[in-house]
Amino acid sequence: MSAINSTLLRKLEALPMQRLAEVEDFVEFLTEKESRAGAARRLARTLDALDSSAAGETPTADEIRDEIESSRRTRRSAGRG
Repeated sequence: MSAINSTLLRKLEALPMQRLAEVEDFVEFLTEKESRAGAARRLARTLDALDSSAAGETPTADEIRDEIESSRRTRRSAGRG
């Protein structure tokens, strides 16, 4: 990975400031996209838990609390709350 990092850094250093701003915007876009993908995975797990609940497998209070805390941590790390 360090070879990739040094190659990437050399390429970034060669860019003019305007292009660096575009790179930063793109990295922010990718970060948000990854965050949304993680949220989608958590939602899918929650829906699976709800399906299990409907089948008689009720989530425990600890599982519910853990899911709520996970969601809150994600929102905080994304700067939304």
